[in-house]
Amino acid sequence: MIRKILALSLSSTLILSGCGQGVVSNPPGNGNSNTTPPVVVTPTTQQAAIKHVVVIFGENISFDHYFGTYPLAANLPANSSKFTAVAGTATPNNLTKVAAVNPNLNPANGAGASNPFRLDVAQAATADQDHDYGPEQMAFDNGKMDLFPLSVGTPNGATLTASTGAAAITNTNGLTMGYYDGNTVTAMWNYAQHYALNDHSFGTTFGPSTTGALNLISGQTNGAIDTDNSGATVADGQGGLTDNGDADPTGDICSGTGTISMTGKNVGDILNAANVTWGFFEGGFDLTVTNADGSTGCNRTTTSKITNTKKNDYIQHHEPFQYYKTTQNLTHARPGSVAAIGTTDAANHQYDTHDFTDALAAGNMPAVSFLKAPGYQDAHAGYSDPLDEQTFVVNMINAIQSSQFWSSTAIIIAYDDSDGWYDHLNNIVNGSNSSQDFYTSTGVCSTSTANGANALAGVATTNPVQGRCGYGPRLPLMVISPWAKKNVIDSTVTDQSSITRFIEDTFASSARIGNGSFDSIAGPLTNMFDFSNGAAPPNPNVVLLSPTTGQVTTGN
Repeated sequence: MIRKILALSLSSTLILSGCGQGVVSNPPGNGNSNTTPPVVVTPTTQQAAIKHVVVIFGENISFDHYFGTYPLAANLPANSSKFTAVAGTATPNNLTKVAAVNPNLNPANGAGASNPFRLDVAQAATADQDHDYGPEQMAFDNGKMDLFPLSVGTPNGATLTASTGAAAITNTNGLTMGYYDGNTVTAMWNYAQHYALNDHSFGTTFGPSTTGALNLISGQTNGAIDTDNSGATVADGQGGLTDNGDADPTGDICSGTGTISMTGKNVGDILNAANVTWGFFEGGFDLTVTNADGSTGCNRTTTSKITNTKKNDYIQHHEPFQYYKTTQNLTHARPGSVAAIGTTDAANHQYDTHDFTDALAAGNMPAVSFLKAPGYQDAHAGYSDPLDEQTFVVNMINAIQSSQFWSSTAIIIAYDDSDGWYDHLNNIVNGSNSSQDFYTSTGVCSTSTANGANALAGVATTNPVQGRCGYGPRLPLMVISPWAKKNVIDSTVTDQSSITRFIEDTFASSARIGNGSFDSIAGPLTNMFDFSNGAAPPNPNVVLLSPTTGQVTTGN
């Protein structure tokens, strides 16, 4: 991070004025003034239709990185997975809406200056990009969206570039400008064809995995306790701390040093108060399992055949409920039985992904389930990839669609952060002026004091809690359900806490977390659904995909 801050400072005189502005999102239905209001869906209608919500929470993908040219795929001769969209498929706000000369051709980006470019399936394995809180803001460059290679780009390295036949630009910081199409992320594009895709969904704040995971379950990153000098927090200006990094949860038996914990409430507390069954299911959480390679306990590992990288299945800082005293299971205690999964017992709602499929096979599906793939399948560049992710996502969705619960289920595919991959949209709604903010200038994200900007009760709206600059990068968001609109692109402005809000509205009589949670201003997901026909879902067909190719095997 320090290297890139210095580079930005040294090259600031090279930044060209008028080299292209990022698009500020303000589409119809986002609740802002002078826009068409969203469709009104009463909680009663929603609750009658949806009895189960499953959130598949992936890692490190920007919207343009996966949907940059949707619905047009290159379909090169060497591509075994072809994609041809059905007639009438709409085009989202993606790279096809960006000028032919991209602002990231800015000479300040040096050898990495580049237009967006296609990564083929042979380049499924790439280097991890920088996705820290400050560098991501620098890449946005006060809305010009023109410093991604300089601020967050990380090269593949010559060995990986040569082995995959990638273009030379991938061996520079310009790799951040790469995107996939339907020949690689085939399953995602096929799900978009049959269900609903949102093209204006953002990370609630800037920052890496832990911030995104916390925002998913609480709409909140303030209220952190830095247990042992984690380096993952920033002063909130109110005498407390805000998380903006990737420290492990304090006390987790698998955690290392430099940990944090969180105060306040999360959606698990709200579900418990409403007597609703729920669980967070993360690969590797069950420490009693031994993998095929002989690894077990906290160090269960799997080696991806795509990346050739061995990675721990369980990644501590991806498990947000472990940060909160009320919902943690620090010893990874096992549930009392398969039938008890989703209820409150020794496991305290924290499980392995195999517990979800075990319960599903036994006819037990919690009302709310969060699914987190084992490391090698979570899509995080550097150790995972789109193809391994596809296997996990498709297998889970196929299992749910083939179960007795499908008719009343909403599956939500979402992501924790962008990994630093380029995306051209921005939408700042919450200001911050901490030492780690850089959006507008050094120490300044924005002076915005929108509703919900305050993380502490009674704090004046002119003095927002610091360290929560947002919204952050744009991320993919999909709804797969018999109640989802078919082949529809929704442009309602949403963020990670919109998922929290949907769960609260469906199962907890619209209770809110409060104390500054973004759930109070989150855009609704309901425009991705059609509840107008009472008890009959509008999109009942089961659409099963191949976990290997992403192609449709059953349904149309």
